Amino acid sequence: MSTRFGRRALPWVLALYAAATVLHFAHNAEFLAQYPNLPPSWSRVDVYVAWFCLTTLGLTGCLAYYSGRHGTGLAMLTLYAALGFAGLLHYTRAPLAHHSVAMNLTILAEAAAASLLMIDLAMLWRGVPRSAATWVMRRR
Repeated sequence: MSTRFGRRALPWVLALYAAATVLHFAHNAEFLAQYPNLPPSWSRVDVYVAWFCLTTLGLTGCLAYYSGRHGTGLAMLTLYAALGFAGLLHYTRAPLAHHSVAMNLTILAEAAAASLLMIDLAMLWRGVPRSAATWVMRRR
């Protein structure tokens, strides 16, 4: 698939992923006590703050990408997408069967949307000039 397709698909895939993260984090926050084996010190506010930080990363990456700083924007969006797999860590606390259907749906929807975003970002990385991609990697 082409970089042009990746650019056209990006807003849609980002919207899908953002919706999936809202759904998962909101469900997690509102039903926090029902999620198995999460630390009792976590609060509803903590979950919403984590979502806000994640979303801020995504928005900043979008702003960078769409303002012409493609390497920086894609790096931030790649991290944003990668963090979408963190929801799967729920299954290190308790197996799938110990989560409700709604919990599993929100966790897996977020991971699926993160996968689609990663695929789209991989297409876009192919179009970034090597010098920009190298600059991003050297900044670490």
